[in-house]
Amino acid sequence: MRNENRLLHRWCFGCGLSALFVVLGVLFLWFALPKALRHYEHQASLASSPKTAQNRNGLPSDPLNIALIGSREEILRAFLASGWRPADPITLKSGLEIASSVLLNYPYPTAPVSNLYLWGRPQDLAFEQEVGKSARHRHHVRLWKTDIAVPPQARPLWLGAATFDQNVGFKRRSIEPTHHIAPDIDAERDGLMQTLLRAGCLVEMYQVTGPGQTLAGRNGSGDWYYTDGELTVGVISPGNTISPTPPEMAPNPPVVRFKNTVWIGLKKALRRLENAGKSA
Repeated sequence: MRNENRLLHRWCFGCGLSALFVVLGVLFLWFALPKALRHYEHQASLASSPKTAQNRNGLPSDPLNIALIGSREEILRAFLASGWRPADPITLKSGLEIASSVLLNYPYPTAPVSNLYLWGRPQDLAFEQEVGKSARHRHHVRLWKTDIAVPPQARPLWLGAATFDQNVGFKRRSIEPTHHIAPDIDAERDGLMQTLLRAGCLVEMYQVTGPGQTLAGRNGSGDWYYTDGELTVGVISPGNTISPTPPEMAPNPPVVRFKNTVWIGLKKALRRLENAGKSA
C-alpha cells in the first residue's frame, strides 16, 4: 500500500510538473516569442509605423505588407516599367465603368480602387494589374507617403498594402458591393516585388516586421487572410536607372528565418484548406 501511495505521489508530481512546463511554454509563446520575432535592424524608422490600413469607419482593414523608398516620380516610372497601371480616381464615371466591366465582362485595366486610410487620409497612389477579361480579378496595391526621409539622399518612404481581388460580393453587414481579397497576402507581396526586380527597378531589398504573423486575420470587409507577418522593403533605383544585377534579399535574423521556414509548411496546409473550400 505504501508503495502504491508513493507511485501515485510520483505520478501526480510528474503530471503537475508537466502541466507547469506546458503553462510556461504557452506563456513564452504568447509573450516572449512575438517580441523575439520583432526586427527592424534594416529600417528602425518603421518600428513605430502603422501595421494595417483603416476603412472609412476607422476599423482595421488590409495589412501593410510592402514599403518602397523613392520619389513619387521614381515610384510611378518603376510601376509603369514593371507592367502596372495607375488606378483611375473615384468618380461617377469610373464607378459606372467598373460596374459595367464586372457585370458585362469587359476590360478596364485602370479601374479605381476603394479608399483606405492611413493618418486620416486615403492612399496617395494606387496601381493594378488586371487578370482575365474584366476588373473582377486584379492584383493591386495602395501606397501612402510617410514623413520618413531615408538617408543618405533623404528619399521618401512609402507604405503599401498589396492584395489580390479574387471576386466581387457584398461587404459584411452591408449590401454595398466590394471586391474580396485572396487570403494569401504574402503571395501578393512577393509577386509585386518580383515584377519590380525583373524590370531592374530595385537596388536593395530587405524585410522588417509588418502586421505580424497570423493564420486568421480579417480585413474591414471580413475577408480572411494569413501572413508570415513580414513587410518587404524595396529601394527604387535612383533616377530609375536599370539595375544590371537584381539585389538579393538582405538576411533576416536567425529566429525569423526559422519562423519563416515553419510558415512555409503551414502555408501549404492553408492552401489545401483554401482549395478544398473552393471545390466544396
